[in-house]
Amino acid sequence: MAQPQNLRYSKEHEWVKVEGDTATIGITEYAQDSLGDIVYVELPKTGATLAQFGNAGVIESVKAVSDLFSPVGGEVVETNAALENDPALVNREPFEGGWLFKVKLSNPSEAGHLLSPESYDQLLAEDNH
Repeated sequence: MAQPQNLRYSKEHEWVKVEGDTATIGITEYAQDSLGDIVYVELPKTGATLAQFGNAGVIESVKAVSDLFSPVGGEVVETNAALENDPALVNREPFEGGWLFKVKLSNPSEAGHLLSPESYDQLLAEDNH
């Protein structure tokens, strides 16, 4: 499964898109597929400060409840309000309309330490063996 090339990835199956000093964060196609039908998303509050790999909320599906982690640290500047009424948007569009939250990066170099699309594909291949 080829990953979008303009993103970085965490081992916890989140993606990050950096634009200037802001990062948009979501979960990957693999993560949403593993979770199944998503029924509820608890996102961090705007203004909250998140540490890299710190807990950022909860995502609930018909199968399980999973913690969300922030692959980069920073201040939450926006959450995806569309998910309040339609959490399944994460299933339908994990890389587009189903993004979760945006942070103003506290340390932009953190994103450089995340997985490249190729490294993330390799991680998935190893997990599936």
